[in-house]
Amino acid sequence: MIPDDLRYTEAHEWVRELGDGVVRIGITDHAQEQLGDVVFVQLPAVGARFAAGDAFGEVESTKSVSDIYAPLSGEVVAVNEALESSPELINSGAYDAGWIVELRLSDDASAQVGDLLDAAAYRELTDQS
Repeated sequence: MIPDDLRYTEAHEWVRELGDGVVRIGITDHAQEQLGDVVFVQLPAVGARFAAGDAFGEVESTKSVSDIYAPLSGEVVAVNEALESSPELINSGAYDAGWIVELRLSDDASAQVGDLLDAAAYRELTDQS
């Protein structure tokens, strides 16, 4: 399932606009299926700043370790602390309880949200039409 109300990256992150220049970011259901059982998530520090494309954390699964990339530029304003003790939330709820960070977008990043993939383009990318 690929929610229609989100934006996506080719690296399989999703972005949900929360308002006031803040977005929530996670990895897609497709990505967590490819990873397998998630056993550890490395979260960035609140206050850390990232440019679009920067690695801001890692997801470790029984199969591999994968970087998580910032789809947009901004400052981390919240992290999903529940992932520290329950990283499997990414497997069970990639689009809700398994979110990873919230970013306050830099001024130029707000316009970049529209450059991300919409649900139809992401479905095409992952052959999930």
